[in-house]
Amino acid sequence: MTYPCHLCSDTTSPPLPPSSLDSGHSSLSPPKTAPPFPSDEAEDGEWGSIMPSYLNPAQSSTTIYPQYVHSTPRSNRGMDLSGCNPMFCFPHIGSVGIPGPCTWHSRGSLSWRKAGDLYFCLLHQSLSHQRLSLPWNEETRYQLLQLRPTQRASWIGYAIAYHLLKDYDMALKLLEEFRKTQQIPPNKIDYEYSELILYQNQVMREADLFQESLEHIETYEKQICDKLIVEEIKGEMLLKLGRLKEAGEIYKELIDRNAENWYYYEGLEKALQPSTLEERLQIYEEVSKRHPRAVSPRRLPLNFVPGETFRELTDKFLRVNFSKGCPPLFTTLKSLYYNTEKVEIIQELVTGYEASLKTCDFFSPYENGEKEPPTTLLWVRYFLAQHFDKLGQCSLALEYINAAIASTPTLIELFYLKAKIYKHVGNLKEAAKWMDEAQSLDTADRFINSKCAKYMLRANMVKDAEEMCSKFTREGTSAMENLNEMQCMWFQTECASAYQRLSKYGNALKKCHEVERHFFEITDDQFDFHTYCMRKMTLRAYVDLLRLEDVLRKHAFYFKAARSAIEIYLKLHDNPLTNESKEQEVNSENLSAKELKKMLSKQRRAQKKAKLEEERKHAERERQQKTQKKKRDEEEEETSGPKEELIPEKLERVKNPLEEAIKFLMPLKNLVADNIDTHLLAFEIYFRKGKFLLMLQSVKRAFAINNNNPWLHECLIKFSKSVSDHSNLPEIVNKVLTQEMQKIFVNRDLESFNEEFLKYNATSIMHLLSGAKMMYFLDKSRQEKAIAIATRLDETMRDKNVKTLTKVFEALLDGSFGSCHTQYEEYRTACHKLFPFTSAFMPATNEDDSSFASVNHTAVNHDVLSNEI
Repeated sequence: MTYPCHLCSDTTSPPLPPSSLDSGHSSLSPPKTAPPFPSDEAEDGEWGSIMPSYLNPAQSSTTIYPQYVHSTPRSNRGMDLSGCNPMFCFPHIGSVGIPGPCTWHSRGSLSWRKAGDLYFCLLHQSLSHQRLSLPWNEETRYQLLQLRPTQRASWIGYAIAYHLLKDYDMALKLLEEFRKTQQIPPNKIDYEYSELILYQNQVMREADLFQESLEHIETYEKQICDKLIVEEIKGEMLLKLGRLKEAGEIYKELIDRNAENWYYYEGLEKALQPSTLEERLQIYEEVSKRHPRAVSPRRLPLNFVPGETFRELTDKFLRVNFSKGCPPLFTTLKSLYYNTEKVEIIQELVTGYEASLKTCDFFSPYENGEKEPPTTLLWVRYFLAQHFDKLGQCSLALEYINAAIASTPTLIELFYLKAKIYKHVGNLKEAAKWMDEAQSLDTADRFINSKCAKYMLRANMVKDAEEMCSKFTREGTSAMENLNEMQCMWFQTECASAYQRLSKYGNALKKCHEVERHFFEITDDQFDFHTYCMRKMTLRAYVDLLRLEDVLRKHAFYFKAARSAIEIYLKLHDNPLTNESKEQEVNSENLSAKELKKMLSKQRRAQKKAKLEEERKHAERERQQKTQKKKRDEEEEETSGPKEELIPEKLERVKNPLEEAIKFLMPLKNLVADNIDTHLLAFEIYFRKGKFLLMLQSVKRAFAINNNNPWLHECLIKFSKSVSDHSNLPEIVNKVLTQEMQKIFVNRDLESFNEEFLKYNATSIMHLLSGAKMMYFLDKSRQEKAIAIATRLDETMRDKNVKTLTKVFEALLDGSFGSCHTQYEEYRTACHKLFPFTSAFMPATNEDDSSFASVNHTAVNHDVLSNEI
């Protein structure tokens, strides 16, 4: 089959070197310009003399085409997507080539005939999997099967290709034909054969062949190593087929094997189908009798029992765990806090325990018998502190945790919880202080060390956090470098956010780019598994790996880093960094001789300090380079090519910040399209670029997810006003915009649209804030009314917490309502009365009077402070 090469006419690619290329060619035929091959009957010596030049062209290719060596970031549209002969499009491999190591793999794949066809097919199927080009992967797998029909990897790979294409019938036929060739006695257990059977069954289940799946698993049950998954598949298939009695017996056996697996109880309930609450409760009581030490059969009924039954069961559950001393008890019950009635019952029970234990060492003053140990009261207070912290009553929470610490000042959990309470009320400095106190009680605990570093980063104490992490990093290298090597992304994302709040945008962008490189490396590291998993027959895990590639950059770490990078680039576009030396030259013209002398003296001191700091950094860098192994550096360069050094000063002074922001945005648009923030970030970028149709696309997608989002409301009004201000748009574009915006605004002008939004969301601070900002945006003369709406703190407000009030506080500072120092002070005083422990609402000290308070923000309002409420 012949496929045209569309790369040769790609105007965006670099010019091709002179060569005699054809426009069409067979996907596996040798190139016309290639050196002649020995015949099939040639002697081994003749083949040996020519194969090195075909099998290892990577070294020579970098000499012939040096302009393509460093062009690894672009995708391999040539060999992977069009299926064309790679020799004809050789210059494009690397110039528009596969990222990183794949480029070098593809440059080394240009071999033909005996070893050549096989090597190319093996490589191309791996690239197809790596790039998820499933149709081409299926064709390449077929060619590989023709070349090596006796190898099991050829059959399995061909079957997996059909499985991923959801052609389950063909996949099952291939797997069954291959299974028949395996000479495994019925009484022998072979791991690889077991994995083949389980993978075959997985394909059946995905094809909804429930009866066939059940019969298949029962037939080969004795030859499967993993007996647990056999029983789980049986139970699932029996439920699907409606054979409830048999399914019930299976799930009872599974619960006897593991009484703490909630999934088994769910299956048992579906099988037994209890019709009343008493019958449903009876299921768990029977299991609890068989397994008296199991927690799940006593915890799960609390999800569905009401009223007095809930009180009775909760009372028993709490008493046992308090007597035993169970620190994660609150975490076990936290999922019940959506129900206000159950929360009141829990609070009434536990406060009663606390009052009784203080006076008589019993859970109730009417009890007799053995007294409770002193630790019981400790754990009751620990629970109450978590309980009131969850309810937002920080004063009571601190009262209980302080009482617990006074009685037992050596328990790490108490200081950990106190730090957590301060974090929730927005006092991040105090939270970091108490977490450091917890860490000092056990300096060998890596978990509490990491938590302490994270709290320090939240409080913008980057140097302290680095020193804290250095206790567990490799000696001889800085903690930052070692954490980057270990791909410690929680540290890097928190560090990026801290630098962003400190307005150190270059350092923040460096961390964001490091996280992006980690995901790039993770993708590249998957390349070797394509052949490894075929050999080891870990087929189910391999399919999971391929599906992970679909959503890899959907991970929270990537989203957080990408979001920070986009916000910073937007900030840099709106307020580009100025050249400090030029600024000083302009200012010096207006200074007196005395002031000029003072300024020059200050500059000299600053330069001397900067020089010493640079020398220190240089010495540290040289020391690190000496400690790094030469072999590791060579391996990295061989696999992924040389990496460009991330220099903060260059990153924060890019020529086109919006283009850099789009690089982080595209993976989010492809993989995190269900998150409204993705589309609103896209709008902010396209709004600054003046791309009206892309702005429309962004707001439409966001509108489909949540049409009452506060940030979306701001975007809609800014978009509509921008369209009305541009009267010179092309007619067709203007027609599309008018037609689509009509569906959203429904013949309402912007003022009416905003007033209706404010009326509809009259009890939400976040919505009132967005509506008030847009009121001032549309009419600057309505500043007083807009500020009055945004700063409402009456009892009807349902989201009156630290997080939302901090948003309003930031809006009063960032100019969203113009100059409003008086209103800001009044609002800060009112918030301080509500949340006296929140540092942002405390009276400004002499150090920060000039900036009102130490709150930093970016061009786009997002969570910066107290992001866990």
